[in-house]
Amino acid sequence: MKKYIFFLSMILTAVVFGLVSCQKESNISGENATLQIRLTDAPTVYEEVNVDIREVRVKFADNGVPGDGWITLITYPGIYNLLALQNGVDTLLATGSFPFRIIKEIRFILGPDNTIKDAGIMYPLEIPGGSESGLKIKVDKKLQETLETIVIDFDAGLSVKKEGTGDYKLRPVLRIR
Repeated sequence: MKKYIFFLSMILTAVVFGLVSCQKESNISGENATLQIRLTDAPTVYEEVNVDIREVRVKFADNGVPGDGWITLITYPGIYNLLALQNGVDTLLATGSFPFRIIKEIRFILGPDNTIKDAGIMYPLEIPGGSESGLKIKVDKKLQETLETIVIDFDAGLSVKKEGTGDYKLRPVLRIR
């Protein structure tokens, strides 16, 4: 009987050890999350809404970064026609690898080549403060997976305003999907 109890306790110990060793500890292994920032848009009446994205930055909750705390991602800069990113279509804007942390904000730094095409005519699209401070969006998302994707819906229909002077201004409406 003692051999049976001893044998049973050894099997139970092995099973418990196996289960515990299979559990994933929170970043003890030093594993990082690869963060992808993607862009999409909702439909609107304009023919084109072109935004010159130069840089994408992130800010984490545990701001252990020197300076202002913003970290620049590997960005794929370019002029993006937001209206080409509709109906489930998106594009990769930036990527980076980080420890599992909480992202507080994302910032797009814009260039000067922003335009809108309305009724067949191309107009400059002014973005007040867009190239200086960038466009910010609050996130509050914890990186938990080895590949995290954040899709940002840049709603051109709600963002573009035609002023009484005939000028077009972009007052961004950005949402996390």
